[in-house]
Amino acid sequence: MLHIYFGPMKEAIYNTDIYFKNTYEDSWITDPLSRKMISDIDSSTVISSGVIDSPVLGKISPLQLSGGVKTLILIAHVPEKIFNASNCGDNCAHWILEIAKSRNITINLRHLMDFGNGTFTLEILNTHTIVHSMEELVPEAGSYV
Repeated sequence: MLHIYFGPMKEAIYNTDIYFKNTYEDSWITDPLSRKMISDIDSSTVISSGVIDSPVLGKISPLQLSGGVKTLILIAHVPEKIFNASNCGDNCAHWILEIAKSRNITINLRHLMDFGNGTFTLEILNTHTIVHSMEELVPEAGSYV
């Protein structure tokens, strides 16, 4: 299940770019889920653990991936930490929900992320409220962002 804390959160890792730079492992990049997220979000292809083919930038290192993809990779591979998912755009929302299907994850948001028109299940940690749609999420999160 996805758990979200809205607003400043002391234990959340705010600067995901720096955290990624200093902790990522090569195996994270070649992981099938990471490959799919990199392809979808950055329209890029993983060639190897150290080389990604970007249609805009050419051959790049994992450190040059977008902040959104790096944050998603961290969420997927470091479940014991809480990351500031406001580094992600709304195009990352479905991947956050996808990761949460297989395990409990907690993220910090400092904005209202659009999780789309479908149904989902997530807990707002600020109030311990469970919501299942954007219609339910907006009034609950609006007090905090």
